[in-house]
Amino acid sequence: MKLHPSELYFYHSPSQTVDKQTKAYAKSLTKFVNEIDVMKEKITSTQWDQILNLLNLRPKDILNRAHPDYQEHIAGKDWDDEGWLNILANYPHLIKAPIAIYKKKAILGKTPSDILKLD
Repeated sequence: MKLHPSELYFYHSPSQTVDKQTKAYAKSLTKFVNEIDVMKEKITSTQWDQILNLLNLRPKDILNRAHPDYQEHIAGKDWDDEGWLNILANYPHLIKAPIAIYKKKAILGKTPSDILKLD
């Protein structure tokens, strides 16, 4: 995954209120915000692996475990690394917060102001 140093990559679901608020903060960091709608654009398991490495998190850490789809399809099963990456690729609506990557750093924006940690 090639990243441009002056561009902020913002992985989000536009229908989520916190994602909209976080995007506003993102635009205060740089005028170059590359928005990636995880519901429309297919993120591959390889791309998810790279994103998770930047976040220093496991797939399970970024998923909303309270969501009914998580409970029905994922909870209670034994998944290997590839399985978790495929879950992210196939169930992007389960991501619990937007993800921002800027200047080789990444955050999971649990609150809108978390994105300011990238500056």
